[in-house]
Amino acid sequence: MTNNIDNFTPNSDFLKMMKDRGYIHQCTDLDALDQKLSKNIVAAYIGFDCTATSLHVGSLVQIMMLRNLQKNGHKPIVLMGGGTTRIGDPTGRDESRKMLTDEDINTNMDGIRTVFEKYLTFGDGPTDAVMVNNADWLEKLSYIDFLRDMGPHFTINRMLTFDSVKLRLEREQPMTFLEFNYMILQAYDYLELGRKYDCSLQMGGSDQWGNIINGVELNRRVDRNEVYGLTTPLVTLANGQKMGKSMSGAVWLNDDMLSSYDFWQFWRNTADADVGRFLRLFTELPMAEIERLERLEGSEINEAKKILANEATILCHGPAAAQNASEIARQAFEQKSLSADLPTVQVAKTDLETGIKVNDLYVTAGLTQSKGEARRLIKQGGAKINDEKISDGELLITLAHLNSEGSIKLSAGKKKHVLIKPE
Repeated sequence: MTNNIDNFTPNSDFLKMMKDRGYIHQCTDLDALDQKLSKNIVAAYIGFDCTATSLHVGSLVQIMMLRNLQKNGHKPIVLMGGGTTRIGDPTGRDESRKMLTDEDINTNMDGIRTVFEKYLTFGDGPTDAVMVNNADWLEKLSYIDFLRDMGPHFTINRMLTFDSVKLRLEREQPMTFLEFNYMILQAYDYLELGRKYDCSLQMGGSDQWGNIINGVELNRRVDRNEVYGLTTPLVTLANGQKMGKSMSGAVWLNDDMLSSYDFWQFWRNTADADVGRFLRLFTELPMAEIERLERLEGSEINEAKKILANEATILCHGPAAAQNASEIARQAFEQKSLSADLPTVQVAKTDLETGIKVNDLYVTAGLTQSKGEARRLIKQGGAKINDEKISDGELLITLAHLNSEGSIKLSAGKKKHVLIKPE
């Protein structure tokens, strides 16, 4: 296994792009994979379970990997987890996922499918993307035959060492036998894709490393195929928050779940420390331009954030939506500039260090008469922090919510605004 990314000099266009832009975390054998990518069209897959009607930006690194794979002359396979979603991936969780009905899974799959049509070109050509559903083979398996054929290639000893299992055991949380089977079925997916599509690369987030290794080893043992695994680093925001969430909830990729304007605003509100990394991962700007933008300092970094927002929104929602969101934001900024003398309420810095419940803060700011009124305002969609809608009535407001001017803008509807400043 090659893991020394810093000293690795790729020959293939795909791995060169992946390294330059910071996508590579682990690989089973970088040198051998690089050689294969340099000589052949490689089919590679990433799996996505159907747990919601849309993916959110936490999945965007994987989507961009498939897009970059295709741009560099290889074949992306989008594996929809119609079968594995019925079990639920235990990775990174303290408890079992909610069991979904077949109807729920199919509805979610239809919603997720539209996301990939924005990023990939599907068709019958050698580098055209294909979308497959693992229910097509998992639901046909005979349990006894499957255990006889695949069971001997997995040991309980090894499976207990994987993070998804260790996390549950260390925290004394139960893991069902159903969930324990998930990693075996995911490995079997890789075997099936190797047979059906000559797939020789599985990619995913770093939390999937153990599952990917299982699939690599199963291919080698059962079909004697040399296949590979590649993972990306875990992407978190500068404040440590998990990628994919904002103050108002998940940042969905489907516009029926989140407007293109709110999507644009998510990227516009990127922390200074994240701008360069996000330009590399989530846009297709040339590296020279990214390096220029990330050198900007002070107020100039805001221009880089606008470019990030525009480029990310163009990929997900199209040029017209990006232009419209940018124009709405410009007009809103001009309106805010005209009302720079907003009323200000001072709160103790120590209170913001520990956190103030959003309902309490609305009462303190005089924007609502009671916490109940604040809750109703949030439920009706009229409450905003720094111009971003609030959906969580239990949100804790802290120093992390301070804007670049050192204040927190609270809004009740379109006309009532107050600046909260620590003292």
